[in-house]
Amino acid sequence: MVSEQAISVEWCVDNVTTSSDGAVVTFSGIVRDHDDGRGVSRLSYSGHPSAPEVMRQVADDVAAAHPGTRLAVAHRVGDLDIGDVALACAVSAAHRGAAFAACAALVDEVKARVPIWKEQFFTDGSAEWVGSIG
Repeated sequence: MVSEQAISVEWCVDNVTTSSDGAVVTFSGIVRDHDDGRGVSRLSYSGHPSAPEVMRQVADDVAAAHPGTRLAVAHRVGDLDIGDVALACAVSAAHRGAAFAACAALVDEVKARVPIWKEQFFTDGSAEWVGSIG
């Protein structure tokens, strides 16, 4: 999911957990107040119209590469404040190793492939575009 509304890891967990799971691994990418030694006041994420479709393809690809896992992922677009969740995901599996591996792959692939870019606004009044969602 790509959304202008607040997202949560809990939504992701609710969409992957079954009674056969022994592990659910989650990730929350939170807007922090600094980057590379500079104070950050807020972020703004912009997504290409294809972002939801690419996100689905990434999820499908990661699930196919990690059989026996179920996953959910959401990315926020628009203006975000310090502490807001920008990226959330959950992966469930029978065993923790598979869930951890798939969750790490999911985050890395979202950052590498989904056309969402962030603009950082610094406390000194300057701003900078970042070419990936990382």
